[in-house]
Amino acid sequence: MRAKPAPINTPEGTEAAPHGFSIDAHRLAAPKAVVGLYLVATPIGNLGDITLRALQTLAGVDIIACEDTRITRRLTERYAISAQLKPYHEHNAEAARPKILEALAQGGSVALVSDAGTPLISDPGFKLVREVCAAGHAVYALPGPSSVLAALSVAALPTDRFFFEGFLPAKSAARRSRLTELARIDATLVMFESGNRVQDTLAELAEIMGTREAAICRELTKLHEEISRAPLSELAREADTLETRGEFVLVIGPPAADADVMTSDALDHVLRVQLASHSVKDAVAHTVELSGRPRREVYARALEIAKDLRGGDGEA
Repeated sequence: MRAKPAPINTPEGTEAAPHGFSIDAHRLAAPKAVVGLYLVATPIGNLGDITLRALQTLAGVDIIACEDTRITRRLTERYAISAQLKPYHEHNAEAARPKILEALAQGGSVALVSDAGTPLISDPGFKLVREVCAAGHAVYALPGPSSVLAALSVAALPTDRFFFEGFLPAKSAARRSRLTELARIDATLVMFESGNRVQDTLAELAEIMGTREAAICRELTKLHEEISRAPLSELAREADTLETRGEFVLVIGPPAADADVMTSDALDHVLRVQLASHSVKDAVAHTVELSGRPRREVYARALEIAKDLRGGDGEA
């Protein structure tokens, strides 16, 4: 007798059950998932990017915890998956976590999905995973779509080392301060930005990071996907013509080997931010580390700026 094929990467001990999903009108059975939390990466735009293992798992669990049930329902309806959908997002996480832990304690299985592809990447879930592990339950990762990796793949920039920032601060002063710190990192930078702030962020990136090569990735994997590659200065000049609807991932190349010294404008900005809440001594120490400029030069400039800010002699 011919042996039945084993499930696709399903944890040992999984039992057959009348769960299933459909692909192109073909109904496929899925085994009931064993007890545990399943971190399931789901499409960030194109529903065809779902993996077979993800479909099998979503069809086999008791509960799918999702950021927005309306968005996840599009996926489950597309593939005729009947698992129960429960919201899990930053606003209800404190109340929802104990219920998920209780379901696991009673022998249930739960899948966590995200509107942004891979769970926990700029997305709620870390505290849930930590508490599930602390309770002694298994956690399984099902890799798949990620806007971070998709953007890196198409940006045509170095990928051997990268730093993922997530979303930048919403307020301009805090955003500029953070960008100045990021400018010192010797790696390709990846960050998210909203459509209503992307133009301002591009202008600040160009001011602080100059002519580094960069890519704007809009609506990745979706119908209106758009990739723009150019130096930051050029992208900032053309920002007024940018379509701002949709979701953005910005990828900025690493600094050039000879770009270790901060520009004068960037130096002044960092000092103003530091002097707003620190003494001259502490502001200078932090700025010397960030700027690559000599301490004597930074100290002299700090005294001038402190004098302007405080209307005194600048000492603190």
